[in-house]
Amino acid sequence: MSNIQDPLFNINVLSSDLLATPEEVKRRLPLTERATGTVVKSRELVRAILEHRDPRLFIVVGPCSIHDVAAAREYASRLRQLATQVESTMMLIMRVYFEKPRTTVGWKGLINDPDMDDSFHIEKGILIARELLLHIAELGLPAGTEALDPIMPQYLSELITWTAIGARTTESQTHREMASGLSTPVGFKNGTDGALATSINALQSVRHPHHFLGITQQGQSAVFRTRGNPHAHLVLRGGGGKPNYDAVSIAHAERELGTANLAPNIVVDCSHGNTNKDFSLQPMVAESCIGQISDGNRSIVGLMLESHLKSGNQSIPKDLTKLEYGVSITDPCIDWPTTETLLLKMHETLRTVKR
Repeated sequence: MSNIQDPLFNINVLSSDLLATPEEVKRRLPLTERATGTVVKSRELVRAILEHRDPRLFIVVGPCSIHDVAAAREYASRLRQLATQVESTMMLIMRVYFEKPRTTVGWKGLINDPDMDDSFHIEKGILIARELLLHIAELGLPAGTEALDPIMPQYLSELITWTAIGARTTESQTHREMASGLSTPVGFKNGTDGALATSINALQSVRHPHHFLGITQQGQSAVFRTRGNPHAHLVLRGGGGKPNYDAVSIAHAERELGTANLAPNIVVDCSHGNTNKDFSLQPMVAESCIGQISDGNRSIVGLMLESHLKSGNQSIPKDLTKLEYGVSITDPCIDWPTTETLLLKMHETLRTVKR
């Protein structure tokens, strides 16, 4: 740690702490052959779905955020088994969110505050996150996450299959530039007001080359030049007090994408504004989308679900031993039995659909 004292520079900064470089972290927790195989294969499958070469849906499902590694490992084990049962119609991707954007203040996720006590041991959080991603990939299960801090992909990105850019950052130039260089397909959510213009602009931007500042694997500042990301797509999450997963909203999104000369690829977030923050309505949203697919829709290529071992959510207590195992500490989630029943029901319906 270094104390900052200068009459002109870093006036509002109390201190700074050096982090291990991405290269050092990866030397400590190296990529395995099996994990590499999982990510290479699963990224190609998502690309095939987005290019309509694979008729299946991809489903990003899992906890709103990861705070308990033991619970996350149990969830991953269950999801891996279910993935095998439904693989002919759906590709399951575990939602593994380590960073949480905040409108004001609050817990910022496992990477930023792994001990959930405002101690902000980020160096510890990075190692925990990478170790969990390695475990999930070695199970043969793909992982999806939200890219929030533009430096963090240098530490974790080779273990990620699918990336989201959230509603609060879709308009950010920094995130658009970062997404143009990511090696994963990237879903841009519509803004919190529900409008599509911001995300449409983002999709047009991210397809093009960009130049921006970042850090190398050795921790040095560098200018990155990207080729653009051809597999960016729209995520509808509702907003402005209205859902946008219904057939009329989907048709409107298809027209907007077509007008912008963008591929008609839509992922529906079954939570957030599409349920008016009532987590128990997620199955209804998912079933509505599956119904549209049964009726001939071909633009819906994926769904997102917030799901945990147990339903609902809980506040972070001062005494962390009071935390209930398998319950979200951020947005409320549907429980595992509901998730399993829903995905199996979706699978049975999709088996009869020709895409």
